[in-house]
Amino acid sequence: MKVLVIGCTGQIGWELVRCLQPLGEVVAVNHRQMDLSRIDSIKATLKNFSPDVIINAAAYTAVDNAETNEVSANAINGYAPGILAAEAKQIGALLIHYSTDYVFDGKKMSPYMENDTFGPINVYGRSKLMGENAIQSVDMDYIILRISWIYSARRDNFLRTVLRLSQERDELRIVDDQVGAPTWARFVAESTVHVIKQSQAERFNDLFESNTYHLAAAGETSWYGFASALVEQARKMSSTSIKVKNITPITSDEYPMSAKRPKNSCLVTKKLENYFDLRMPPWDNILTLCVDEMFSDRKGL
Repeated sequence: MKVLVIGCTGQIGWELVRCLQPLGEVVAVNHRQMDLSRIDSIKATLKNFSPDVIINAAAYTAVDNAETNEVSANAINGYAPGILAAEAKQIGALLIHYSTDYVFDGKKMSPYMENDTFGPINVYGRSKLMGENAIQSVDMDYIILRISWIYSARRDNFLRTVLRLSQERDELRIVDDQVGAPTWARFVAESTVHVIKQSQAERFNDLFESNTYHLAAAGETSWYGFASALVEQARKMSSTSIKVKNITPITSDEYPMSAKRPKNSCLVTKKLENYFDLRMPPWDNILTLCVDEMFSDRKGL
């Protein structure tokens, strides 16, 4: 099996390249090698490698910048997935694509199911929904995995920002009125490998059906809860390096940003769990694993 990972230097892409090795040949490309804003680049790359599975782990993820760069966000998040789907159909490949909780408006009082009403409240969310629709409009084999609150030991993300600031400041002020399930990028990658194995077996036996699933850790917390748990774990691992004394909960209005964020980013994962026989670990359990690894590898602080 030949698997093409698009966006190999991102949080999920980096983990995918390592988790996928047992499946066969893994080809990894970054933005310079495959520019999702250019149709010719997409077509040339797929023609050159002709993979059995395409994993699109790349996206325009600068949520606030997207508010003033809608053309770029739509090109990469909205139009490119449709081109990938069309090219995947031509070569008979399975397309794995990551979407987001931002396709919902966050006003629901309970976790979102896959078929709940969409209502993105920012450009990023609208561009990702456009990408979902573009893939679904092509008659080919695909799996869309909606994820949220991804973090990792690499790249810029909430976890690394909080760890850095916890060394520099006495107080952190963190939003407490947005809830979700922080999810380690490695867990997403490992779950994706499982999904690919089963999906390829189903395709071989003509049993496969394209579908959309939610993939996130179990439970929920706020950004404040996430930061508090993270600092507590980090203090256990390296008490002398943590300077922060107080973490203060604040509202979204007290931390204004260019793009609005959904207040509720919780996703129901039962559809994925039941179909692929997976179980989502509690968010705080996998956070502990990530932090332990960061400090043991001396990458944390």
